[in-house]
Amino acid sequence: MPIFQIIMIVLVLLILFLSFVTVSQGTIAVVTIFGKYRRVLSPGLNFKIPFIEVIFKRVSIQNRSVELEFQAITIDQANVYFKAMLLYSVINTGEEAIKNVAFKFIDDRNFMQALVRTIEGSIRGFVATKKQSEVLSLRKEIVEDVKGQIDQSLEEWGYHLIDLQLNDITFDEAIIKSMAQVVASSNLKAAAENEGQALLITKTKAAEADGNATKIAAEAERLAAQLRGQGVALFREEVAKGMSQAAKEMEQANLDTSVILFSMWTEAIKNFAEYGKGNVIFLDGSSEGMDRTMQQMMAMNKLMERNASPSTKK
Repeated sequence: MPIFQIIMIVLVLLILFLSFVTVSQGTIAVVTIFGKYRRVLSPGLNFKIPFIEVIFKRVSIQNRSVELEFQAITIDQANVYFKAMLLYSVINTGEEAIKNVAFKFIDDRNFMQALVRTIEGSIRGFVATKKQSEVLSLRKEIVEDVKGQIDQSLEEWGYHLIDLQLNDITFDEAIIKSMAQVVASSNLKAAAENEGQALLITKTKAAEADGNATKIAAEAERLAAQLRGQGVALFREEVAKGMSQAAKEMEQANLDTSVILFSMWTEAIKNFAEYGKGNVIFLDGSSEGMDRTMQQMMAMNKLMERNASPSTKK
């Protein structure tokens, strides 16, 4: 085979090889002709004119993230340190947006520098109008303010901001210590208030318990006194019935009632000596004392007979 034919076959194969280009999923290829924008190539296998159409740049349409660390100063001259996470992407796969992404900046490094500085400047401008004590409670407002300021610029560059998260906001060590002291004081005050409240509740419960115990004891004492009184009354009633019955039986037997009275008196003395808790019993042993005692007992017996006579008549 002639060399010329071999060269032609190789040349044709090379042209065919260079006529096809593969674009990865998640990227868009920007094609230029002699340095001028020509068209974009979608993901997959694409055809291009060899040696004339050149792939100028491959643009990723996937979400991208970057971490930021920077410092801002509040209106009361307090240093605030931010750690943020930025999430962004190409605004869409339209031709105009892809052209802006490909040609607005020399390379991705310059674009990233402009994006980071723009966001940092927006946050610094917002924080400069706020006090140090307000910053921690304004995360949402800071993010909304930044988005409102850079959305138009990002759209001109072919991008849009998906999310901005302020992961950490810290202050100078002196400010942190001061804030910790304030928090500790608040906690101590709250603890003291809780302890005082708990002590008040405990004392109240104890007072209520003592009151209830006193009330129960008084009620029990009242009931016990009532029962003791009823017992004494029943005892006296039974004694009176016994003495009346004995007196009636002696009267029916024509016996002197003083005999039973004397017997009951001596039985009472015996009972005192047997069950009493004292060690000494004082008795009037003279004849006058005995006579006086008998007269008293006989008078009591007559009184009992008079009280029992109506029931006897019945």
